[in-house]
Amino acid sequence: MNTEQLRAFVSAKWDEEIVPCLVDYIRIPNKSPMFDADWAAHGYMDQAVELLAAWARAQPVAGMQVDVVRLQGRTPLIFIDIPGNNDDCVVLYGHLDKQPEMTGWADDLGPWTPVIKGDRLYGRGGADDGYAIFGSLAAILALQEQGIPHARCVVMIEACEESGSYDLPYYVDHLAQRIGKPSLVVCLDSGCGNYDQLWLTTSLRGITGGNLTVKVLEEGVHSGDASGVVASSFRVLRQLLNRLEDETTGTIRAQELFVDIPAQRVAQAQRSAQILNDAVYSKFPFVNGMRPMQEDLAELVLNRTWRPALSVTGVAGMPPLESAGNVLRPFTAVKLSLRLPPTCDGASAGEFVKSLLEQDPPYGCEITFDLEKASTGWNAPQLSEWLEQSVADASTTFFGPAPAFMGEGGTIPFMGMLGEKFPGAQFLITGVLGPHSNAHGPNEFLHIPTGKRVTMCVAKVVADHFAASQAGLTAGVAASAAHSHHGDHGCC
Repeated sequence: MNTEQLRAFVSAKWDEEIVPCLVDYIRIPNKSPMFDADWAAHGYMDQAVELLAAWARAQPVAGMQVDVVRLQGRTPLIFIDIPGNNDDCVVLYGHLDKQPEMTGWADDLGPWTPVIKGDRLYGRGGADDGYAIFGSLAAILALQEQGIPHARCVVMIEACEESGSYDLPYYVDHLAQRIGKPSLVVCLDSGCGNYDQLWLTTSLRGITGGNLTVKVLEEGVHSGDASGVVASSFRVLRQLLNRLEDETTGTIRAQELFVDIPAQRVAQAQRSAQILNDAVYSKFPFVNGMRPMQEDLAELVLNRTWRPALSVTGVAGMPPLESAGNVLRPFTAVKLSLRLPPTCDGASAGEFVKSLLEQDPPYGCEITFDLEKASTGWNAPQLSEWLEQSVADASTTFFGPAPAFMGEGGTIPFMGMLGEKFPGAQFLITGVLGPHSNAHGPNEFLHIPTGKRVTMCVAKVVADHFAASQAGLTAGVAASAAHSHHGDHGCC
């Protein structure tokens, strides 16, 4: 491999084609189905699919077949099949659906307004992770330009990830024969601790959550008349949340939602904390005087990667401040998002939380917890020697420093799904969501140089995978490594 030639090819591809196409993609408000129930009628998802599929079809990839697969009543999926130089298989994964707008964007920015400032492309969905299809195909093109062999590659871009990937299992089953049995899975939907080196995601948290409603009256009444007689739905809600979370520390009270953290993950968290120092928390836009939840940096890393944590992400039943009269409201509802440890079963956790919140209603009020999502996380199998060496070489070649390894706090349901279906596969989970990139929030941006370097690293790993495959190193070794980590599962 001529690394300088590869660097030049990928960089030019990004500048001339990928960034302009991402600009067009950001303009499309293709919100995930959970945030746009009428997504099919609105047509934005189809616009995004056609934009990305058209770009893919225009690429001179040898023998490539690009299909848009549509199962009845489900979000579409882009499926790209690229013949290889042997029968082994690499799956490259990403998604094209987006989070909703969110408030707080800078005056000159907006979710559907692409803006380039220096090295950053602002707008919703560029980094999370519209770039994935572009990075995947650019990496393969860079190899083919130099005549470097690679295994068969399957690129899968779903349109339901931000809603929990509930459509994806149907596509994986539907396409099972076409997918085959991958020995390497590349996912470009994750984060990076900084923009200075390649970051490998070693685990992903699961998630459960839904809408918690406390109803005390059939209609609102005069607060002067009812307060002291009728319990406030907001106060009852506080009681219920206190069953789940310690309001002083933020620690989840239920031990059923914790797991034993593997020693290797603890060591990796400590190493990540040393690399990042106070960037573990300073990357977040704290208000002046605000401190992180604790001082130990490694513990903060473990908090966001291996421990359960609750966020309240929405509220209903409360009027805005300017129209809030003296009324004891009939109900209060909140949307709960509970992140789970990687090896905690999402479905069981969801049912546990539902039972915990709905049992023994204070004052006999009406409590409902409607589960919306329940996804199990993922803990990576141990890296094979060839992959460990490959990512080390890739990071030092295209970034400079050695790679770093850290769990991520988010959830990518597809990883656990693939881990179960292909227990012998190795995983390269990485991404461009670094400090201040703010996926899901305002002012989301894609750091373009990191997008380029991650693409180069993927090309290097795919090339090394072929060499390892030819040497018989991509089966058996990986399977035994995957089997060895199954004991990490916790009680949940």
